[in-house]
Amino acid sequence: MATKSTTLKLTLKVTGFVTRLLLNIIFYILVIILIVNVSKLAYNFTYQLYGPVTVEQAPGTDIIFQVKEGESTMDIASKLELNLAITNKYAFYLKAKLQKSVIMPGTYKLNSSMTYDDIITVITDYSNSIIKDDTKTGTKTSTDSGSSAATNTNTD
Repeated sequence: MATKSTTLKLTLKVTGFVTRLLLNIIFYILVIILIVNVSKLAYNFTYQLYGPVTVEQAPGTDIIFQVKEGESTMDIASKLELNLAITNKYAFYLKAKLQKSVIMPGTYKLNSSMTYDDIITVITDYSNSIIKDDTKTGTKTSTDSGSSAATNTNTD
């Protein structure tokens, strides 16, 4: 009886050791997979923030984009993503905030092949607006030369 009890104890110890070993291996594999995936996400976000990211290759699609007075940078980033001018609104928002960009109200002609820097350059300079609002006379003047490319009108 004593040998049977000793054998059972030894079997339980070995089974417990193997179980703990397998659980540790599974845990470390899951941690490694998590680290790899988080690293990929961080790399992609950083590349979108600092790299030359575009929605399409040149020549792209022209987009008429309107920035209204009082819109926040996140609202503008969301509208740009919705109009397929950018790929990630959070990267664009952070890029605009890091550059301390002041986005000017107006109507701008953008292209889906423009980088985030190009878009920020256009929408922070009111002279790039295709519709000028002359507040003295109350008239609006269009400076668009009538492009034959397809346009996407923002209806927000």
